[in-house]
Amino acid sequence: MIDFGSYFTYFFRLTLMITYLNFITEGAVSLQTIAIATQKGGTGKTTTAQALGIGLSLKGYQILFIDLDPQGNLSYILGASQQNVTAYEMLTGKIAMRKVICKIDKKVSIIASSPLLSGIDPELKKTDKEFLLKKNLEAIKAEYDYLIIDSPPSLGILTVNALAASNHVIIPAQADIFSLQGIGQLYSTVETVKKYCNPNLAIKGILLTRYNNRSILSRDLTDLIKETAQKLDTFVYQTVIRESITIKEAQASKKDIFSYAPRNNVTKDYSKFIEEYLNIKE
Repeated sequence: MIDFGSYFTYFFRLTLMITYLNFITEGAVSLQTIAIATQKGGTGKTTTAQALGIGLSLKGYQILFIDLDPQGNLSYILGASQQNVTAYEMLTGKIAMRKVICKIDKKVSIIASSPLLSGIDPELKKTDKEFLLKKNLEAIKAEYDYLIIDSPPSLGILTVNALAASNHVIIPAQADIFSLQGIGQLYSTVETVKKYCNPNLAIKGILLTRYNNRSILSRDLTDLIKETAQKLDTFVYQTVIRESITIKEAQASKKDIFSYAPRNNVTKDYSKFIEEYLNIKE
């Protein structure tokens, strides 16, 4: 005689297990750690990091910014430049990860930068120093939807830590020859990190910033950057970020562009970029 009670119990438990596995899998997949990285200054790296994070927070996502640039511009414009505990203390193991997080509002937090980061390399004597950030993030990553890392414009240990901890890297670039050089240099670094530290890392596009579509040179160099992107197995976002004094005004006021000038062209550009990223991120 078939024991239907046993079968019911078995399938009930199996359903619960599948539901639980789907839940934890979805949680693991949903988290995105994005490094905003470039080897050339003045390309809107910090502006892009802030706009991406704040824009995503306005869609309801929990955001943690990590400012690894010793200049600390992201920390400044988010009002966190006077923090006593920073990424420096976290990476050197002086303070636990959770204690260096500064809450900005209900959806946004930041791990602030410190000028001491500029000389941190000799202080990190561990053989696994490339993974310090990644290991620290394990303790808190379930609490956020997006981790946005503002990387320094250099090829040192901080950039390697950012890339080793990320699954996506977005490269802001101007339509000029120096940005083109920087893309090639960063690509070499990304490939090295993928080989030795983080095989899941992917370049999720090149974002053209401070763009002037009336310049013939800009249009010609845009085509060249697109050709380069194809050779590097990535792409250039269709959205371009136009040049605008509004960005500097918003930063001087310590405000994001969405609240400072919601109808400005550059705000619309970053909104379109965020939608484009969300549509292609998978």
